[in-house]
Formats: sequence, C-alpha cells, structure tokens
Amino acid sequence: MDTKQKRIRVLMFPWLAQGHISPFLELAKKPTNRNLYVYFCSTAVNLDSIKPKISPNHSLSIQFIELKLPLLPQLPSYYQTTEGLPPHLMNTLVKSVDMSRDGFATILKTLDPDLFIYDLFQPWAPTLASSLNIPAILFYTASVAAASFTFHAWKNLKREEFPFPEFYINDCFMPIKSSRNEFGRTPPVSSSKERILLCLGHSSDIILVKSFRELEGKYMDYLSILLNKKIGPTGPLVRDASEEHHENEKEILEWLTKKRKTSTVFVSFGSEYYLSNKEREAIAEGLELSGVYFIWVLRFPFGDKDKPKFDEALPEGYLERIGERELMVEDWAPQAKILQHSSIGGFVSDCGWSSVTESLKFGVPIIAMPMCVDQPLNARLVQAVSVGVEVERGKDGSLEREEIVRAIKQVVGEKDGENIRNQNHLFSP
Repeated sequence: MDTKQKRIRVLMFPWLAQGHISPFLELAKKPTNRNLYVYFCSTAVNLDSIKPKISPNHSLSIQFIELKLPLLPQLPSYYQTTEGLPPHLMNTLVKSVDMSRDGFATILKTLDPDLFIYDLFQPWAPTLASSLNIPAILFYTASVAAASFTFHAWKNLKREEFPFPEFYINDCFMPIKSSRNEFGRTPPVSSSKERILLCLGHSSDIILVKSFRELEGKYMDYLSILLNKKIGPTGPLVRDASEEHHENEKEILEWLTKKRKTSTVFVSFGSEYYLSNKEREAIAEGLELSGVYFIWVLRFPFGDKDKPKFDEALPEGYLERIGERELMVEDWAPQAKILQHSSIGGFVSDCGWSSVTESLKFGVPIIAMPMCVDQPLNARLVQAVSVGVEVERGKDGSLEREEIVRAIKQVVGEKDGENIRNQNHLFSP
C-alpha cells in the first residue's frame, strides 16, 4: 500500500506590481515544510527580478510559469510590469493582461492545479478556474482596515457612518482618492470598482488577507460581514532580511553601525512612487532642520533621460550643509536589514502596506507621510494603534517642513518615541 501523501499543487497569479508580487511570493515560500507545490505565474520581466530572491530550499517547491502578454507597439516587454511604467501606459498594460486570457487558460488546463490563488484585478482568471472545476481563492495584499472602509462606502453609498471613527479621508487626499484606485498601482479606469467586486464575488467562501488579528481583528470581522465571506489572515509575510542583497549593503550597514542607538531615520517612499520637486524639497528641508542622521532612498522615473544627480535634485548646497548626517542611496536599499538595525529610530514612510508590516516586525516607529491610493488609510491605522505619527499637511495638501520636523522629533529622541517603540513591539508578529 502506497502511504505517500499526494502533493497539493497551487497556482498563484498576482497583479503585475511589486507591491502585489512580493506578498504572493512570501506566501508561496511560507508552506515549504508542508506537502505543497506552488506554480508562480507572472511576466518574464517580473520573474527575472524575483528568481534571485529564491533560495535553493524554496526552489524545490516553487516553479515559475511565464505569462506571455501579446506584443503591443507601445508596450515593449520591459514595460510588462508596473515598476517604471509611465502612467499613460497603465491602461495599455491592463488591456494586454486581459488579452492574455486564452494563454492563461492554457496554463490552467496544462497545470490542472488543486487550488488557484489570484489577485484583485483579473476577474476573468477565477472564472476560467471555475469553468475547469478548480477552486479559486482571492488573496488581498493590502490593509484590511482600508478595505473595510472602502467596501463600506461602496456598499452603503455613505448613507451610514463607518463604525470605526478613527478612519476618515483628509480633504487633501480627496482628489487622489477619486482619480486613483484605493487598492494599489492600478489604472484609473471607470471599471476598476466593477473588476474588484467581480474578483471578490468569484472567491470561494474565504478571502486571504496579508495581516494578523492582533492588529486588524475588528476590521476583519467587519469585512467578513460586508462581504459575507470568511477572512483568513496569512500573517504579515515580511521577507527574511537575510535574503536581501545590495551592492552597497556593506557600506550602508557600516555607516549605520557608527551611529547611536535609535538616532537615525530611514526615508523611503516605495518602489513605484516618485516625489515631485516640491515634495522632495520639503522633505529635504525637514530632514535638515530636524538635526537627525538619515538614510534616504531617492528614486527617479525609470528611463528618465534627464535624471538628475543627487546634488541637482536637492536644494543648492544641501549635501555640503548636511555633511556626514546623511547617506543618500539611489533607487533601492536593503530595507529589512536597515529597519532591523539598532541605530534606526524611525521610518519616514508613505505607508505602503508592506512597509507598515515591516516596521511592525522590526519594532520601528513610523513617521507617516502618505502619498496616494490606500496609504492615507494605512496612515490612519498607524496613528490609531499608536505605532507612529502622521505628518500633517497644509490646507492645500502640501508637505510643510515644520510639520516634518515636528513628527521626526516626536519619534526620535523624545519620550514619545520610546512609548511608540514599546507599543510597536506589542504588534511585532
């Protein structure tokens, strides 16, 4: 009698944005000690970027499957991802993904997985799986609190107050909220809401969420009521810092080691947001006036032929005035390794959900500076559970250097900062 247990085969298909791919990949790596085998589907440009992140151990249980998008003149293969994608091509990318439906159907038929885990923006994918009798489950990769706030508004059309008054949208974010989707780097198309609702409806009786009950339990319960589905938390799914590698990693960590405990702030605004000149100037001046040490990851649009050098992008004479208080890094840095360093006392963050969960894991207070999409709601959660301080904006929505200084000083070097750090550790999963 063969007592060997059959391996369960799971197909994962995230949206083509790093903020979605990363948690899907961490979820794929999570069950390596169980009898699971994961097929991970994305475009070649995305797969090429994540293959180096897979250890030999994980490679035994994860197989990458390329999704071939139709070739469109305005969408070369290096733009088959949201990272570095010019905003005017977002609708084209979505169109191209939708046009890959037949190719994805072939993938489903060929692999015939036992389970299909999908993302918010491909409603046709779970439909295809259902037609082949393959169970499909949605994996929601953003904040549950933000999701419950948004679905409440959609379902009740604002006739009833949201039951958690700590959540609201500041007036300065209203234009962003109305012109950009609340759930990630997605196109501002009129059908986004319908696509999302279809994806939710096609999920089996459970929805997976990248969170944990200690942080968002009451919001999970409310979302379950709104959607009439069970909510299954996966945990924060933070990448192991030991898996991060960066060409300047040694220099960065040596620089940090010379700084006092909790004396330094890390400044980063995600992989797909580029600061405007005005935002960059306000942040630079706020950091200068705060007097703290800082590591600042500064990004410029992909393929920008006029990409400035640091001294050109910052106020005149800035680097000379700051001196050894700063370490400027272009494009990317080993965020997890930096956040877990004892010298880091705060994280100036846009409050992308992955950055929030990383901060919680490493016990680093957040200096919240949300920019767009779900970030303003994530910042409300950060403030509501007392793991950070939000930078208040001017009446016109602009960042003001005085407010940036206030928030940084409240977190770094004051008693409030120690209290926030202690509270943060309560949520360290």
